Amino acid sequence: MGTCRKRSRRSENWSKAITGHFKEGLEGEHQKRDRLLLFERELWNMGHSYVAGIDEAGRGPLAGPVVAAAVIFPQDAYISGVDDSKKISAKKREHLYSEIMSLSCSVGVGLVSEKEIDRTNIVRATFQAMHKALETLSIRPHYVLIDGFELPECPCCQKAIIGGDGHSFCIAAASIVAKVTRDRIMIDYDHRFPEYGFAKHKGYATRGHRAALGKYGPCEIHRRSFSWKRNV
Repeated sequence: MGTCRKRSRRSENWSKAITGHFKEGLEGEHQKRDRLLLFERELWNMGHSYVAGIDEAGRGPLAGPVVAAAVIFPQDAYISGVDDSKKISAKKREHLYSEIMSLSCSVGVGLVSEKEIDRTNIVRATFQAMHKALETLSIRPHYVLIDGFELPECPCCQKAIIGGDGHSFCIAAASIVAKVTRDRIMIDYDHRFPEYGFAKHKGYATRGHRAALGKYGPCEIHRRSFSWKRNV
């Protein structure tokens, strides 16, 4: 009898511990939701029904385009797991991308090629990609939340948030859409230029990428204005 009671108490303690951890997880997720929706809720309460988040992917790589995305959600929509795309695995990003595309009111994507980046510069090209993303939205946003710095000649009211992909739900969602879109483009390029390993590093200046540049030289999608020779 004593052994059975001890086992029963152990089971009860384990059950309480598991339940406690589960509640802590739920509370943490609720807190994260409130934190990520803070800016959006403030704007919704001011009457701005359509709030778009904008972010980019691909400012730093030595090759390929820069991609921007704009995402608008219904009020108080939320997807668990959405965060700064750099903190999320590629597999999870793909899953969240599908959820974002399903739940959002509208998604716009803008792309600026490496040739245009070389012709102007990466800052102007990034702003151009953001404008394109806004233009392809099927709904005109009332307000725009942007990761980083204000967008010149933005067609609507805006707020720039430093590190916005970690502080705003719609910006975080835009970062995922931009990252997944660009990664897919670079994987396609890997079929055309397999010697560079674009599917693995997505054009960033990894050791393997620098070694390939030293061996083969740049291909047509490398950014000449990025002085890649200094990275070899």
